[in-house]
Formats: sequence, structure tokens, C-alpha cells
Amino acid sequence: MRFSFSADQLEFRDAVRSLLAKECTPEVVRSAWDSPSGRTPYLWSHLAEMGVVGLLAPEGVGGFGLRDVDMVRILAEAGYAALTEPLADTAAVAVPAIRDHGETSEAEALLERVTAGDATVGVGLSTDPTVLHAATADVFLLEATDGLHLVDRDVVELAEVESIDGSRRLARVLWHPSPATRMSGGTAAAEEARDRAAVAAAAELCGLGDRMLALTVGYVGERKQFGVPIGSFQAIKHHLANALLALEFAKPLVWRAAYSASMGDTRSSLHASMAKAQASDAAESVAAAALQCHGAIGYTVEYDLHLFMKRTWALARRSGDARYHRRRVAAAVL
Repeated sequence: MRFSFSADQLEFRDAVRSLLAKECTPEVVRSAWDSPSGRTPYLWSHLAEMGVVGLLAPEGVGGFGLRDVDMVRILAEAGYAALTEPLADTAAVAVPAIRDHGETSEAEALLERVTAGDATVGVGLSTDPTVLHAATADVFLLEATDGLHLVDRDVVELAEVESIDGSRRLARVLWHPSPATRMSGGTAAAEEARDRAAVAAAAELCGLGDRMLALTVGYVGERKQFGVPIGSFQAIKHHLANALLALEFAKPLVWRAAYSASMGDTRSSLHASMAKAQASDAAESVAAAALQCHGAIGYTVEYDLHLFMKRTWALARRSGDARYHRRRVAAAVL
């Protein structure tokens, strides 16, 4: 059995990495904090043109017809760049939900618009009380007690909620479930969406951990004390080694969870919870080590580290925190 990603998957990841390194710099993320929407619209167009937004959409609507495991490394790159766009919600959660459970011609037309980069989907699930970038969403995928609903934006009310991450504009969505908006699949479809959201957040957390480690290694290699780089101090090495170890143990669980979803594994919910719990803890451990190694400068908003730490703190609690997912794991295995 092959346990590594294919050459095509890695080449696509590298292409997205190159795009985001050029178009989603820390300066761009900072500007999104100050923009009215918290987004960088041209980035969404670039991602759609590359095919990232429609990666999981059927070929008949302009997508690539690929699987969750093909998306997971892309999401890690989104985390590495602290992408300001709702890629995980729209492309990794909403698209497959609409693909599998949208039975109307309107759902197919929506997938065409999303794949073309002309629409985004606000996702509201029971594990999250708020919807990301709800103000700019064209339609909403919302969970009720009977499953998933595809809801037009003109029948919802939004109540803005402040986020620790200034580029993640959040809102509570007020709406009334209707049989006319209900998708197929019932509560099982809702569970699939929650699992996908958890794996997507876990993948982004892995990318965020990598970025914070890279920033910290660069800093401790340049910052000198007593005439030598502080990175040569044993205490610093231990902090970063422990952070790296936690992150590298989390990644295989995240990749496995995406593979399980792709293959329809009956344990995919268990694997999603294992991935999210481990990735949340690992990324927060990296953030703590990075902050300690940077010292006082790590607390300042002028330094880039805070962009990635705040995204980490936000995503660690998104789609269920580590404690929530450990309870799910315990319920499944005990």
C-alpha cells in the first residue's frame, strides 16, 4: 500500500504554495484586517482560475471531480499563508455537501457559480455558533435538527460577532428551517459536513504550525545574546524540538482523516476527531513555543507572528475544540 501523496497532488500543492507566497503575503493579510469585508477578492479569483475552488466539484459543472485527500494539502498551504478567503468552508465543506446531497437544478447551477469563482457559501453547523464571511456569502449551508439546508441570503438575518482574528469576519445567522430548503441525506449528511469542517480546520492548523516554526527558527538564528544566536541555547532547541514533534505527529492523523473521507471509511468520523484534537493541541503548542522564543517582540501587532497565532487560536476552537473531539473519540472506542 502507498502511504504517500502522489506526484500530481504534490505538484498542485506546490503551485498553490507559489501563488499564495506571491499573492497572500503578511502585508496582504494585514490589509484584510482593515478592509470592510476582511477578504482579498482578487485572491478568490486566482484560486478559482487555478481550479482550487472547484477541486471537489464534478467535472460537469467545471470542477476537477477530485476527493478530500486531494484537497487536504491545499488547505495546509492556506493555513501557512493565513489565507483571508473562505476556502475551507466553501470548497472543502459546502461543495461536496451540495455535490452529494443537492438534488435540484438550482444546486447544480450554484456549483457552477462557485467553481467559476462567482459565489461563496457561508457554512453554519452545530459545532460552530457563527458563520465565516457571512456578509459576503451568496448562499448558506446551514444545519438544523433534520439535516442540512441550502438557504438563500435574502431569507436570513445576520448578527455580527467580533473575532480575535481580524480577517475572519463572523456573524450569527438567524433563519427558520423549511422543507423547501432541506437537502437529502438527513442527519448523516450533517455529520459528514461537520467531519469535513473539522478536518479542514485541522489541515489549516498544520500549515499554521509550520509557518510559526519557520518564523521562529529564522528569528532565533538572527537574534543574538551574549554574542551568539539564541537558537544555539539548549532551552530554545528543546522548545522548538517539542513543538516540531507535536506537529509532525498531528499531520499523519490529518492526512489519514482526509483519506478516510475520500474512501467512505465507516470510521471517518473517528478519524476526523482524532485529527482535529491532535492538530489543535499541536498548533497551540507551536504558538506558545514561538511566542516564548520571540520574547517581547512576539506580543506586538507590528510583528507578523501575531497574524498566525491569532488564526491558530481561532481555528483551534473552530469545528469543535480538542476537548470536544477527545470526547467523541472516547465515545467511539470505549
